[in-house]
Amino acid sequence: MPEIFRKLGFVFFFYSNEGQEPMHVHVRKAGGFAKFWVEPVDLDFSQGMKISDIKKAEELIFEHIDLIKQKWYEVHGS
Repeated sequence: MPEIFRKLGFVFFFYSNEGQEPMHVHVRKAGGFAKFWVEPVDLDFSQGMKISDIKKAEELIFEHIDLIKQKWYEVHGS
């Protein structure tokens, strides 16, 4: 489970065996979690996350989009 970064209590990561799906990122915070597609950034699902945390996670994805893509390609290729 490669971790991409941590910020404001959020952990952004993906699973190394998910290369068959389009680029996406998983997010955990305070017992909740969510999955976002990256291109374009869009919420796939969430469970146990506050709406405000989902919005903040999306903002953080936009702020770190280049890092997320870089890490994805390092693990899954192009």
